Amino acid sequence: MFVISGGRPLCGVVSASGSKNAALPIMAASLVCSGQLRLSRVPDVVDVHSLRKLLATLGVRSTITADEPGGMTLEATSQKHHVAGYELVRKMRAGICVLGPLLASRGHARVSLPGGCNIGHRPIDLHLRGLSALGADLRVENGYVVAEADRLRGAEVNLAGPHGSTVTGTCNIMTAAALASGRTVITSAACEPEVIDLGHCLNRMGGNISGLGTPVIEIDGVDQLAGATHEVIPDRIETGTLLIAAAITGGDVTVLDARADHLVQTTNLLQHLGVCVQLPSSSGDAHRGTCEIRARANGRIRAAHVVAGPYPGVPTDLQAQLMALLCIAHGSSTVVDRVFPDRFLHAAELMRLGARIHRRGDSAVIDGVARLGGANVMAGDLRASAALVLAGLAAEGHTEIRRIYHLDRGYEQLETKLNGLGARITRTDDTPEPGSPHWRRQRRTASTT
Repeated sequence: MFVISGGRPLCGVVSASGSKNAALPIMAASLVCSGQLRLSRVPDVVDVHSLRKLLATLGVRSTITADEPGGMTLEATSQKHHVAGYELVRKMRAGICVLGPLLASRGHARVSLPGGCNIGHRPIDLHLRGLSALGADLRVENGYVVAEADRLRGAEVNLAGPHGSTVTGTCNIMTAAALASGRTVITSAACEPEVIDLGHCLNRMGGNISGLGTPVIEIDGVDQLAGATHEVIPDRIETGTLLIAAAITGGDVTVLDARADHLVQTTNLLQHLGVCVQLPSSSGDAHRGTCEIRARANGRIRAAHVVAGPYPGVPTDLQAQLMALLCIAHGSSTVVDRVFPDRFLHAAELMRLGARIHRRGDSAVIDGVARLGGANVMAGDLRASAALVLAGLAAEGHTEIRRIYHLDRGYEQLETKLNGLGARITRTDDTPEPGSPHWRRQRRTASTT
């Protein structure tokens, strides 16, 4: 759990880590690589460690490179294994990313249906549709996806879903198609930077992929993919979270090693809310490479209508953090999530801190308050955890946040970075809230013994 002493403006300089959502499918691509895949800027988060364990059961040896930040080398040393078990896949949504690479490289795969955060209905039917179009024989039995194919063959694959395209599905199909026979055309492909990063890595391995960053990706399959060296892109979600931390605390924070071009709609929104955002010049390569982004509070936040959607829109993974910021805005705001319409579990916990939030159809309506107050809250998923940390930083008094193991799945040493900016966050062992069932059980056990 975290114990936060709030009400302190955050000021200073901090660096963004590598992207978890980019690193995971790239690590899974080691299954289709015939040599060593050398990565840098891989974030030190629980999901990465979980995927390393999963890949180890599939014959992939991974080592950490101590002399390089986020350095990791992966190599498939055995082709015998094809079962991705429940105990590891259930811990993270990205576990499903091994399905396409396993099938393409070994001809068969048995992968447990994925787990991850409880943020709404997230079926994998688009993954299965795409692999079936490539010639895979698929079935679901006993909680596992079973896939077989002598060799995948190129085809046209449409990945349009009810809430837009699928990022993990695009990654899965693109990696599998890189070894398929002939040309694959993915329409309604996800345009997210994490998909582009995977495509660049596959091309460095000898793949032939074009159209990255557009809704139409073309892949000419090759017979073999070789080893490569690749640096993972900065984490745009962590960057956005740190910028929002500056705004919600009335502070002034500069994030180094960021990508401004990956956060255009987010920084535009923050400026609309009244935050002073300093960006690099849009001329030359500076806007497309790593840079520093500065966010400085400038009076009370203005209310707004926020819609989270597929890239290049405001990311659904920043929706909860932005809602925390709007809790102290002047006026009434609304938030809509076009990707996961039911992703509002954090709203009830924010209300425990004094926020005024209610649902209106598929929207959350937030009536801003002048200040939040410390309370005991419970994190329900990864990004909700970040939202509660931000709210706790802004709240007067002490806030206790339980279940922060969610946070550790996707943020690298977040409390260390925030404390370096002036926050007061203590990580400690969880203690039951007075009156909770766990607390009552503990009391009964203590009185009995």
